[in-house]
Amino acid sequence: MQSRTLTTGFLTGLLALAGTAALAGYGNEPQVQQFIADMVDKHEFSREELVKLLEQAERRDDIIELMSKPAEKRLAWYEYRKIFLTDSRIDGGVAFWTQYADILAKAEQAFGVEPQIVVAIIGVETRYGSNTGRHRVLDALSTLAFDYPPRSEFFTAELEQYLLLAREENIDLLSATGSYAGAMGYGQFIPSSYRSYAVDFDNSGTRDLWGSPMDIIGSVANYFQRHGWKLGEPVAVRAEVTGDAYQPLLDLGYQPNTVLHAMRHDGVTPVTEMPDDLEAALIAFDQEDGPEYWLGFNNFYVITRYNHSPLYAMAVYQLSEEIRAAYEASLLQND
Repeated sequence: MQSRTLTTGFLTGLLALAGTAALAGYGNEPQVQQFIADMVDKHEFSREELVKLLEQAERRDDIIELMSKPAEKRLAWYEYRKIFLTDSRIDGGVAFWTQYADILAKAEQAFGVEPQIVVAIIGVETRYGSNTGRHRVLDALSTLAFDYPPRSEFFTAELEQYLLLAREENIDLLSATGSYAGAMGYGQFIPSSYRSYAVDFDNSGTRDLWGSPMDIIGSVANYFQRHGWKLGEPVAVRAEVTGDAYQPLLDLGYQPNTVLHAMRHDGVTPVTEMPDDLEAALIAFDQEDGPEYWLGFNNFYVITRYNHSPLYAMAVYQLSEEIRAAYEASLLQND
């Protein structure tokens, strides 16, 4: 069976580099050779093209260092919050919402996800597209697949998904940039998420998460819908605790696990009135003067499907509320 070529964009980049000095890439290592063989056997890629491509992938020590020190694991909540709950990010969210109000409304109707959540995700991930990543995606994924043993299996699969994505969407493998983990576009989709959840919302024939506002907004909304977001349902509320019977609830994780009626018996009270049959998770967030307790509902858990950190989810939620309030205030001022 004849092998299928990589993308036109890739070939253009490859020809442009022909004749230049070879970069320190990946070649004869057994793991790399096995990956190439698998891509040829499973997906009909050209072995010759893959060899040439991976020879030009650079090992990046800075990416390994960044992967080892994510902010979600280094910072307490009160430190982490300061990164995202800023006037500039709130104002940027209002400006983004104002500019793309029609698209956000269309996405809400199509996917059932509130505009402020979509805007907040894009704000947290890339400051509304102003910082979509400086690392070449090929370098990031190759480095983590072949030189980062703790997550080699995961990133080898993501490198596979990236090559398939590039073939499908005609992405230039030698120039596309993203995060140190290989996430791409305004919403920072890793390759498997890009292939699974990105949508061609503008019906252009491609899913463009760098240049199409409709695809960008629609894809984030689709991701949330596919992971169980419920339009109009609560995300999280503050809680007060008394006694010590609530302590075991903190060990149950951040997926909703206990109805509020049972939590009340353990000394947990939401500061906003909520139905007793609503299921929630009790989560503690470190403030400088001690823990702050919150109840996370289904929609809070859905945010953690985007980034598996309760700090991230809370930052997105609180930013979304600030953006919503500021946007609504701007509408009143313009009336």
